[in-house]
Amino acid sequence: MAYQYQPCFFLLFLLFSVNASVLAFQQRPKISAVDLAALSAIKDSLTDIPGSRFFSTWDFTAPDPCSSFTGVTCGFNDRVTILSLGTGLSDSPGLAGSLSPALSNLTQLTQLILFPGLVTGPIPPQLGQLTSLRVISLTNNRLTGPIPPSFSTLLFLHTLDLSSNRLTGSIPPGLTKLPSLKVMVLSWNELTGELPRTVSAQLLHLDLKKNKISGPLPRLPSTVRYLSVSENWMWGPLKALESLSELAYLDVSMNQFSGPIPSSLFLNPSLTSLFLQRNNLSGGLPSSIKMDPTFQSYGGKGSIVDLSHNFITGDITPFLAGVETLFLNNNHLTGSVPEEYVKSVYDGTTKTLYLQHNYLSGFPLPQGSTLPDTVSLCLSYNCMVPPVGISACPASAGSQPSRPQSQCSVFTHRGSTN
Repeated sequence: MAYQYQPCFFLLFLLFSVNASVLAFQQRPKISAVDLAALSAIKDSLTDIPGSRFFSTWDFTAPDPCSSFTGVTCGFNDRVTILSLGTGLSDSPGLAGSLSPALSNLTQLTQLILFPGLVTGPIPPQLGQLTSLRVISLTNNRLTGPIPPSFSTLLFLHTLDLSSNRLTGSIPPGLTKLPSLKVMVLSWNELTGELPRTVSAQLLHLDLKKNKISGPLPRLPSTVRYLSVSENWMWGPLKALESLSELAYLDVSMNQFSGPIPSSLFLNPSLTSLFLQRNNLSGGLPSSIKMDPTFQSYGGKGSIVDLSHNFITGDITPFLAGVETLFLNNNHLTGSVPEEYVKSVYDGTTKTLYLQHNYLSGFPLPQGSTLPDTVSLCLSYNCMVPPVGISACPASAGSQPSRPQSQCSVFTHRGSTN
């Protein structure tokens, strides 16, 4: 009789084994073991700043970290593809600690984002091993050290944003040769050295503002639409800008650039934000007759041009009369202001016109005209007495309405002998 019951016992044993296997599979975390270990190491190197609760969902006993861990996104194979550290919300103070080299074990990662906080230390050079990375954004923290040269191997990298940290050293030459790189933001750091001479990456957005970068501006790809190198130690002419026909925003202010302003900048109708102030630029203002007689004026609604605090000479040409916000102050401009500017101010096309601290001799104000309340017009410290009722000047313009006659006669004499 015992022999007759053996198949039954065998079937029960088999069923129990299958159920146990299914249960064990269901209890196994739905994430790669390698990635889970990497996340654990990443969490160990970081901590929530008081008031932040980012890691409150990172329970390593949870059955499905891919869906329960805040900031973790997995692909179809249960591998982490996107890691966002922090929330970026205005009421969250972010994270502190350092970035773990274990990040490099997330080998399927395509996006690495670190939101603002107090994370310190270097950027792990091992990140260069993550060959699928398309986005690296580590902004507004206290990261130090150099930009890892290993980033130059990330052939699929589209966006690199390391802004507002304390990074030092020069920009790795290989970065500007990456074939997929479109956005590079390294502003508000302590980077030094010259820009790489070869910039073959087809960049759309390049922001290097507020560093200690020196040297000339290299030739850039014609694809660039946003360019800022303001508040650095750069010098030389601006010839490299002549080929940038797609520019919409340009800021090279607060450097030591010299020479004339490339006239091609003013033939680009998409370039509506132009900041060249506080350099050593010279020469005259653009003229439609000299450049392109069919292109009569530059500017339009929302446009802003700042050429202040340079060494621009000669008469003011009518070419910039259509600009909404125009700063020409603190130059060596002479002659009378063209009527086109007066008309533009009084019909509201130009909202701000700063001409103070030049050597201008007249402003043909129509008799009985009243300046619109929405307009700021400053004419102080020129070789004329500003019209009555025009006093919308900043405090930096000073309290003297006109230049001393001795300055005007000396400057006029020098200009007539050149």
